[in-house]
Amino acid sequence: MQFVEKKENKKCRKHHYVLTLKYLSDISDIRKMEGYIFDIKKFAVHDGPGIRTTVFLSGCPLSCFWCHNPESRLPLDADNSNRMVTSEEILEEIRKDTALYDESEGGVTFSGGEPLFQFDFLFDLLKLSKKAGFHTTVDTSGYASSEKIETIASVTDLFLYDIKILNSEKHKEFTGVDNKMILSNIKKLAELGKEIIVRIPLIPGYNDGDDDLKETAGFIKKIKGISHIDLLPYHRLGISKYKKLDLELKMKDIWPSDKEKIYKAKNLFEDFGFKVGIGS
Repeated sequence: MQFVEKKENKKCRKHHYVLTLKYLSDISDIRKMEGYIFDIKKFAVHDGPGIRTTVFLSGCPLSCFWCHNPESRLPLDADNSNRMVTSEEILEEIRKDTALYDESEGGVTFSGGEPLFQFDFLFDLLKLSKKAGFHTTVDTSGYASSEKIETIASVTDLFLYDIKILNSEKHKEFTGVDNKMILSNIKKLAELGKEIIVRIPLIPGYNDGDDDLKETAGFIKKIKGISHIDLLPYHRLGISKYKKLDLELKMKDIWPSDKEKIYKAKNLFEDFGFKVGIGS
C-alpha cells in the first residue's frame, strides 16, 4: 500500500499533514474481518448518489429518543436481529449489483446504528469496496475519535453527516452523548476536503424550533465546502420495533410535523444559501 502526503489548506487551525490513500495495490494488506450487521438494503436511492446497496452495521453509542433502528443498539453477540458476517461476504453481496452502480453512478453506503462503532470492520469494508472500484459513502453521527474519522476519510468518497442539535445540553439529554466531538469532526472532514451532505432530523418539539434551526444553519454555514442539507422529517415507522424488542418508547406521544412546518424549515435553510432536500 502506498501513501502520499498532502498539505492542508493554510487556513486550517493547525498546520499539519494528512495521509491520503493513493491507491490500494496490495489486497493482502486488507484483513478479512468479521463483524455484525442487522440489515442490507438493495436498490437504495436515498443514501447517496445513484442506485446503492446500503449495509447497516450494528451498534451505536447514541440513544436518540427518536431512533427508528433501535435494534442497532442491542448487544452485538445476543440472540437478536444482529448477525455476524465476514467482510468478504458483504463484498460479494455488494458486487451483485455492479451493473446498476455503473449505470446510475451509484455505489455502497455503510450506515447503522453508527458504523464507526465497529471501526475495524468498517475500515476493512471500505478498503475492500474501494479496491473493487465502488463509490463509498458513510452515514454517520460523527461520534468517534478524530483519528478514526481521519482514517475512515481516506477511503470514503462521501459523508452523510448527522447534525441533530447545536445546544450541547439538549443534545446530551436527547441522545445520551455530548456533541463536542461531533461538531469538531465535521470541521475536520471539511478541512480534509471531503464531500459532506449534512442530514438534520426534524423532531417536533425537540429541535425544530426557529432558534435551534437558525443556530444549526449558522454553524454549518461557517464550514467551508458544505452546500447541501437533507432534512429528515420524523416518522413513526419504527414504533413496532420497540414493542417487539420490549424497549422503552420515549416518542409515543410525538407525531410527524405537517408539510407547512417542514417546508418552513426548508425555506429557513435555503435563506442561509443551502441547497435543501427533504428525505423520506
